[in-house]
Amino acid sequence: MTEYRVWAPAAERVEVEVGGGVHPMRPDTGRTGWWRGEAPAGDYGFRLDGGRVLPDPRSPRQPDGPDGLSRPVDHTAFAWSDTPWSGRALPGAVLYELHVGTFTPAGTFDAAAERLDHLVELGVDFVELMPVCPFPGRYGWGYDGVSLWAVHEPYGGPDGLKRFVDAAHRKGLGVVLDVVHNHLGPSGNYLPAFGPYFTERHHTPWGAAVNLDAAGSDEVRAYLIGSALAWLRDYRIDGLRLDAVHALADDRALPFLEELAAEVDRLGAATGRPLFLVGESDLNDPRTTSPRQAGGLGLAAQWSDDFHHGLHTLLTGESQGYYGDFAEDPFAAVAKALTRGWFHDGSRSSFRGRRHGRPFPTAYGHRLLGYLQTHDQVGNRATGDRLSSSLAPGRLAAGAALVLTSPFTPMLFMGEEWGASTPWQYFTDHTDPQLAEAVRQGRRREFAEHGWAAEDVPDPQARSTVLGSTLDWTEPAQARHSALLDWYRRLIRLRRSAPELMDPDLSAVRVRYDRARGWLLVHRGPYRVAVRIGGTEPVAVDLDAPYAGTLAAFGDARPGGDGSLVLGPDSVAVVRVGRADRASAVSPGSR
Repeated sequence: MTEYRVWAPAAERVEVEVGGGVHPMRPDTGRTGWWRGEAPAGDYGFRLDGGRVLPDPRSPRQPDGPDGLSRPVDHTAFAWSDTPWSGRALPGAVLYELHVGTFTPAGTFDAAAERLDHLVELGVDFVELMPVCPFPGRYGWGYDGVSLWAVHEPYGGPDGLKRFVDAAHRKGLGVVLDVVHNHLGPSGNYLPAFGPYFTERHHTPWGAAVNLDAAGSDEVRAYLIGSALAWLRDYRIDGLRLDAVHALADDRALPFLEELAAEVDRLGAATGRPLFLVGESDLNDPRTTSPRQAGGLGLAAQWSDDFHHGLHTLLTGESQGYYGDFAEDPFAAVAKALTRGWFHDGSRSSFRGRRHGRPFPTAYGHRLLGYLQTHDQVGNRATGDRLSSSLAPGRLAAGAALVLTSPFTPMLFMGEEWGASTPWQYFTDHTDPQLAEAVRQGRRREFAEHGWAAEDVPDPQARSTVLGSTLDWTEPAQARHSALLDWYRRLIRLRRSAPELMDPDLSAVRVRYDRARGWLLVHRGPYRVAVRIGGTEPVAVDLDAPYAGTLAAFGDARPGGDGSLVLGPDSVAVVRVGRADRASAVSPGSR
């Protein structure tokens, strides 16, 4: 017999159904609101007060999808390889974000594992998987997942994820998993039937907030923390990326994120692996990544959209929406982000209509993830167009250089490294026809407000949308893509070989720029990262020190006379100089 447990504090009668047989459960006298009972092993579900059978909120496996029965998983049965893996810490690493379903045509963990050699040759340290919890249908981004302890079956289920992690570790790659605690999907979410997992005390873009501070929130927190620890323990994941932590409404004295970070640190100490958390936050609040001992939440790092927005505006000239804050002077915006961490550190945001953020501690640049593209910044565009669809290779190379020589922790988005021609669009596979139509029409309405015709917005439910968003693995070998891929590989090798390029101290970074002539020069110890955006004729950039050699260049970049570098239109170079630089801090304007 197997013992089953479930938290259902409002139920008067709970039964577990296994193989068609219904077995009564009894209140657990030691745990308020919990029920326990014995039944044979097998696929199972719970009945509350005689209602329909529901999957286990802590289901370790959903073989028939979110609406089906749950299935036990014996995590000790998986045969992990003998290759030693003690993990690695986040500082100094380069991350690579990928979506399992569109990374390869097969869209499975096993198929993704077959492409890990590409990532090893690229030189990244961690693979960051977008969410893998079950969701309706086969295709989706994963942010509408449910069953926070289970793995999407079409990807390969629990063993498929373990095989992927094991393969990555054998090749020296760590694995970060994106998890969503701020909401659950609208379809297949049965948590409200079991207990107060949500509260009307707070409202979020997805409706009632996850209950982190109302009555019953102790158990809800335990549910989320238990799920997080299960990924790190049972699947040997190395770190978690926490989606939109600013949407975790929480008024308790001990914030949920602080409690989670403490539990992760305890598990890391017990396993001897440096486990970590990375948050996605829109608050520009340094307390997110400050140590708990200093009054912070204790996350290892967070995504930094300010750097992305400034860089995107510099390269593209776009000024709509939140890019408007950075468009007045994108050279200054990039310079400020590189030297102070955030552009909005208490300054006014015209997009928000108020001041935003507070100063970031400049010694800890590695606590900010820097990136040129992400799933959000590509996929949330009307047509999912990548930068490669509109920018010349020289500008893509310039953006890559500013990311990969930055004081931040760099992250790439799958296919970025070769300038993939495939878009990455928003796609769903909802099995509820009404929900599918609502998503389809909602997407069209959203972009109609920005001038897009309905027929130009891809249908999220169309098979062609997900197929068109799948990487084409013939491209890296093609001449028009291989040069950019080689550039990314060289930059990552250079970053790894030059400690000054990994130095996270923002106060040691100096930036000069000339808006009128379109160049920007980043000082990183004895290295200079020189970028030219646009232009028609070459320009000479004073290096502020004798030229000592070019380490990497893309486009027309060559040494000039008297310690200068000559940059052609849309070109970039990383050079070494011969003596300590005498540059001032961020230049306030053209020089």
